[in-house]
Amino acid sequence: MSSKDWIEKDFYAVLGVDKAASADDVKKAYRKLARDSHPDHNPGDPKAEERFKAASEAYAVLGDDAKRREYDELRSLFGSGAFRRGARGAGQPGGVPFDVSDLFGGAAGGAGDRRFGGAGFQDLFSSIFSGGAGGPTGPAAARGPARGRDVEAEVALDFGDAVRGVTIPLTLRAPGVCDTCHGNGAKPGTQPRTCPVCHGAGVTNRNQGSFSFSEPCRNCQGVGTVVEEKCPECQGTGGVTKTRTLNVRFPAGVADGQKIRLAGRGEPGARGGPAGDLFVHVKVRPDELFGRTGDDLTLTVPVTFAEAVLGTDLRVPTLDGAVTLRVPPGTPSGRILRARGKGVVRRDGQAGDLLVTLDVVVPARVSDEARAALETFAAQTPPAAREHLEARVRRFS
Repeated sequence: MSSKDWIEKDFYAVLGVDKAASADDVKKAYRKLARDSHPDHNPGDPKAEERFKAASEAYAVLGDDAKRREYDELRSLFGSGAFRRGARGAGQPGGVPFDVSDLFGGAAGGAGDRRFGGAGFQDLFSSIFSGGAGGPTGPAAARGPARGRDVEAEVALDFGDAVRGVTIPLTLRAPGVCDTCHGNGAKPGTQPRTCPVCHGAGVTNRNQGSFSFSEPCRNCQGVGTVVEEKCPECQGTGGVTKTRTLNVRFPAGVADGQKIRLAGRGEPGARGGPAGDLFVHVKVRPDELFGRTGDDLTLTVPVTFAEAVLGTDLRVPTLDGAVTLRVPPGTPSGRILRARGKGVVRRDGQAGDLLVTLDVVVPARVSDEARAALETFAAQTPPAAREHLEARVRRFS
């Protein structure tokens, strides 16, 4: 994405959010747009595909805190007219004409911020107010390698697969290099030719008073070459939407909401640049029996009143078998028993525990024999200690 795009494109308007929108609001707006305009949901609709690309481009900036801050600062500076007044001495004797290309072409290939063509804000201001250019401009800056965009996908995993780890095939539809023309956009057997307007530079210059402006060449869209006979597959764009399948490994213990990064598996870069990354958002389906707290699994098991009073050996399931837990006599409802090492395996190879919560079940109806037995039990059992409650009751009697 060029610096000119940062100035001219209103990414907030693209996503339909206010400039003061929170990061969560920006993410929600992007996901809704991406879902509604995704090529899979709108086959053969070029307008939907353009909206999808525009939303992805906007989120790549507004979804990154650092990029968003610099984007806001840059648009604020240009929007305020600060640069329209010219650099030091412009239009005056001994002054220096101000070239906008000096802002963005300076220090190309240096250690500056790549989002401003290689120059950070410090270099940007020194370029304006020192009266000199910040560094080389032209073809190298306009047509250098560009990193591909990051791609996001969402995968739903079964609870057991998330705990144990699993490898699954992930099918994606995303832009890629055209296999017919290998990305140059020309019909097989032909080659692109140098643009006759910019002579391969990718930019054109125009003067307006004391100012000199550089902008992408409109004849070649800043590429530096033109295609006379377009590739029948990609229609001269050099890229097509491809369906590809990747085998993605989800490590044991992956949690709901976690994001897995696959370096270099995003969109291919332009002009020999590196590919972007693929970020896979994990959704874990709930299990009908087990819950999860960190590295521990949780399970609620009902027991009878007699089992709680007399004690019992309780057979409970795990994700990979079963274990027997001892319920001590006189166990109250809500007590938690621990099966060590039967939870989620940690990265260091150690495992969490299975936490079993006992729930004493009180029957709604009992037989006459059971009632008689309970009455005998009640007669032989001292009442629960409730003296502290009775004292409070008497105070309000």
